[in-house]
Amino acid sequence: MLAGVLAGLAAGALWGLVFVAPRMVDMGTGGFSSVDLMAGRFAVYGLVAALVMLAGWRSRRFPSLRQAGTALVMSVLGFSGYYLLLVLAIRDAGTEVPSLVIGTIPLWVMLLGKPQGLRWASLLPGLALTLAGLALMMGSTHEAGQETATHFWRGMLFVTASLVCWTAFAILNSAWLKRHPEVNATDWANWLGIATGLGALLMWAVAGSDFHAMVAREDRGTFVLLCVLAGVGSTWLATILWNMASQRLNASLCGQLIVSETIFALLYSFVWDGHWPTHAQLAACVLFTLGILVSIRAHR
Repeated sequence: MLAGVLAGLAAGALWGLVFVAPRMVDMGTGGFSSVDLMAGRFAVYGLVAALVMLAGWRSRRFPSLRQAGTALVMSVLGFSGYYLLLVLAIRDAGTEVPSLVIGTIPLWVMLLGKPQGLRWASLLPGLALTLAGLALMMGSTHEAGQETATHFWRGMLFVTASLVCWTAFAILNSAWLKRHPEVNATDWANWLGIATGLGALLMWAVAGSDFHAMVAREDRGTFVLLCVLAGVGSTWLATILWNMASQRLNASLCGQLIVSETIFALLYSFVWDGHWPTHAQLAACVLFTLGILVSIRAHR
């Protein structure tokens, strides 16, 4: 159980980085588009996954046609579709509020993925602490988020759709891995990576920026670096860690661990903006952390 918890927390720390990545390059009119960032990140993920599979092709499992189809669907829910919607949300509504909306994923996953043997009374303290933290953070951050928002409510629609995608992915992914214990976390991450990379390149071919215009931009080096870091660390490695957590823990506890993504996303955002969180924001992070600890205790 400890290995699963640590893997889930590490995945959250890596995922939190993608909330500030869209702010590190010009995503406005004439800059890189949301599709460009999504495609770059997941093309790197797909390339790494393919190289890992080729390097150990004699010992690696290869998916059946049905498993490949499942990986393709799951890649849209948990990766390309989810992240494209999130980038659009951050573009329109800023970083803080979308990260908090995504922070409600643990609540939905816990409610929908509760194991039959666990009583609701055991989950309520962790849920209450997480809700209190979200409410406190939302109240203290909403005004700051509005300052950088261009189309706030449109951004809210995008992040809501993103939330639905990843909630479905978290529950379905956990259930699939438990039904297929013969598939290890690294193999499944690689299958998802190749499917995600192919889907992302197709999206970029249809709706991405002109390649020559992207190469001519002055901040192309920063863009490439972000894509590599996000593709390797925040996607390939984070997916392996999350699969490890999903195989060792039930869906409701995994859901609670997603709160760490919100904590790290807010931390990175504060560092990028160069200011300290308010007392209310610090208190909200404490409530998030207590919610995780209480939920871990309830699942023992």
